[in-house]
Amino acid sequence: MKGHTFWSDLKNYKVLLLMLAPAVAFFLLFAYIPMAGIVIAFKKYDYAGGIFGSAWNGLDNFRFFFESGDAWRVTRNTALYNIAFITVNNVLQIFAAIMLFEVGGKWFRKITQSALFLPYFISWVVVGAIAYNLLNYDIGTVNALLRGLGLEPVDIYNTPAYWPYILVIVAAWKSLGYGTVMYLAAISGIDTEMYEAAEIDGANIFQRILKVTIPNLYPTIIILVLLAVGNIFRGDFGMFYNMVGNNGLLFSSTDVIDTFVFRSLITSNDIGMSAAAGVFQSVLGFVTIMTVNYAVRKYDKDRALF
Repeated sequence: MKGHTFWSDLKNYKVLLLMLAPAVAFFLLFAYIPMAGIVIAFKKYDYAGGIFGSAWNGLDNFRFFFESGDAWRVTRNTALYNIAFITVNNVLQIFAAIMLFEVGGKWFRKITQSALFLPYFISWVVVGAIAYNLLNYDIGTVNALLRGLGLEPVDIYNTPAYWPYILVIVAAWKSLGYGTVMYLAAISGIDTEMYEAAEIDGANIFQRILKVTIPNLYPTIIILVLLAVGNIFRGDFGMFYNMVGNNGLLFSSTDVIDTFVFRSLITSNDIGMSAAAGVFQSVLGFVTIMTVNYAVRKYDKDRALF
């Protein structure tokens, strides 16, 4: 009977299952099968033996990573940057979505939305080149303006203190349009009768935003924040590497786990330690998402991811 039910369901939902197949194949090939490579973190990797033929070395790779003095620095930077990105980006995206929704004029809304979305499609390589031409000490536009005004130029690429602000601003600029579209779609789905009822009751535009729009955005905000929190220990390698490169003077404030793993692999060719750092990153992300999802379930079970 169970076999009959399975094959019946397979036949009845074959079109939907066929549509699902590419996604399943993608995650199977690029997420689940590669998990076998986790064993590299516990081995002294050599090219002759390969992944499964190399000798085991227990937790030596993790010990080297933590004793190097870099583990705390890159973990702290990764977490703090992502907390800043999540906070600033979501606030700006919600604000922009509400403004676009409330502002009249169909063409103005479309043009503004397109202008906000454009940076999302610009490669980080191009963004890095733009930033370099703006911020370079000798030829940068910013320092050229400062010199023109009779002020002292600022050596940004040799001053780590400036970079947390620069990276947060650049990340917000690049992701503003994408997030705005998602929040704008959520706002458009709010029942218009709620706005009409609020207007009849005498609510002004700010009261409608505070009492109708924002409360109805809570489910979307929670889901997007939960998804972002799952990657809180994963730095955007494209952004950090293309904005900072191999400038060792800035590593104290810009080095994240992803760039550290890449640099370790390129410079020292230590595949085992790089794998150990990657496993450490994945475990932290897993624990974080499970903890936050549990907290959300305690508050409101319907708004949790699972």
